[in-house]
Amino acid sequence: MARDRENGAQAPESVISIIGPGMTIVGNCETDGTIRVEGSVEGSIKAGKAVVIGKQGLVTGDITTQDAVISGRVEGTLVAASRLELQATCRIEGEIHTRRMQLEEGAVLNGSVHMGQDLPQITGKPDTSPASTHREPARAASGS
Repeated sequence: MARDRENGAQAPESVISIIGPGMTIVGNCETDGTIRVEGSVEGSIKAGKAVVIGKQGLVTGDITTQDAVISGRVEGTLVAASRLELQATCRIEGEIHTRRMQLEEGAVLNGSVHMGQDLPQITGKPDTSPASTHREPARAASGS
């Protein structure tokens, strides 16, 4: 049905890009759709729709997306603007920013979790995030 268009192209948000088992990507990945990682990525991932990390998947870098389902391993900052699901087989080493999170029994999370409406790193500009503004007054208050 999707191929009924004149040029045969799909809408960018409906495309699923797969990094298969045994495949290693060194560099950043970016798509308007979904990325599924069954291999490994050394670099950041930015997906407009979703990121799925399979049981054998490994991401060493930051992830920014709307929805994420993690079954494998992530080492870095994970920003899921809408929803994050951490399955029993996952291992996260780093920082999480999300509105909603489901954590299955057995999942391992070593790092900090920030939840709610204010997601400072959604823009992909961590150096100018409002979170750094909130830290500076705290330092000034503790230094007095």
